[in-house]
Amino acid sequence: MGVTAVNRPTKAIISRKAIRHNIENEIKRLGKDISLFAVVKADAYGHGLIQVAQEAKKAGAKGFCVAYMDEALKLREAGFKELILVLGAINTSSDVVLAAKNEISVACISNDWLEQVIPLLEAAHLSLKLHVAIDSGMGRIGYFSLAEMKKAKQLLDDHACLIKEGLFTHFSTADEKDFTYFEKQQKRFTKAKQILGKDFTYIHTSNTATALWHDAWNSNAVRFGVGIYGMNPSGSLIQAPYALEPAMRVETQIVFVKKLPKGESISYGATYTTAQDEWIATLPFGYADGFVRRYSGFELLIDGQRAPIVGRVCMDQCMIRLPKYYPVGTKVTIIGKSKQLENTFTMAADYIGTINYELTCILGERLHRIYED
Repeated sequence: MGVTAVNRPTKAIISRKAIRHNIENEIKRLGKDISLFAVVKADAYGHGLIQVAQEAKKAGAKGFCVAYMDEALKLREAGFKELILVLGAINTSSDVVLAAKNEISVACISNDWLEQVIPLLEAAHLSLKLHVAIDSGMGRIGYFSLAEMKKAKQLLDDHACLIKEGLFTHFSTADEKDFTYFEKQQKRFTKAKQILGKDFTYIHTSNTATALWHDAWNSNAVRFGVGIYGMNPSGSLIQAPYALEPAMRVETQIVFVKKLPKGESISYGATYTTAQDEWIATLPFGYADGFVRRYSGFELLIDGQRAPIVGRVCMDQCMIRLPKYYPVGTKVTIIGKSKQLENTFTMAADYIGTINYELTCILGERLHRIYED
């Protein structure tokens, strides 16, 4: 475990109000008969598991989705009584009984998995809440063969220890303008539902992208993830149906500043050389905080002006070229607003060639999170 840098001026400031705004607006669009499950895996996409779960519950979320058992147990230990679904495959030998005892719902991923689970539950006189995963075209966990689905239905019907709580799938192209593959997955899931039956408490097919642009699609629940955090899952490809409010901004301060003459090189590899006399400021963040070396050249914001990162990003520090002299202690906005200018995670993702929520997920533990309303 790392040490959070509380005494360093680089901070991630997270808006509780923005989290609630994004969830409340989605719930309004869905209507009262559709439940929203807040996806809070990966430490709530880097925003803080417990803090985000608290705000999601206030905003009307009826359950939570996580990636593995430890996240689910942490929510239970924090006092959350709502549905908690582990979306990933769980270990049959160590996690099944633990999940059953803590009323944690888990993904049912195959008949081989089911056949290992049943004797464990029966021996312990426990029942387990299952959400049957259908691989409609994502190529990850879940049932793909119709024959296997028919066998799964028989197993589920024959064993009282198996509770049919949910049936779900995951669309891989819901954030794209071409619906061809999306519609192929829809057809496959419809066949799966015909085989497995409709006697599940929850049917959920919609991730954030599906919920934003295709509604709940034949479901009574949605798994709302990246939208909670105010990021568009399509990046800038498709406009969201309502204004998503960014939940996180990242700020720092100048810790050192100097004027370098023309011809001086900066940082490892001497990849940047001053073209004239330049004011260069050192900032206390680097790739150990999740700001990878590919950020070199990305423009940060200072006093409503842009200031590019010059030279390679170091582990703990990076350097920027100032538009003019600013003293030590001056605020620099990495992600967020500075007067009329704004940097977003989508802009940063476009710059380094990835997606916006990968950037929040890789923010280091030592980056101090501050929560404001």
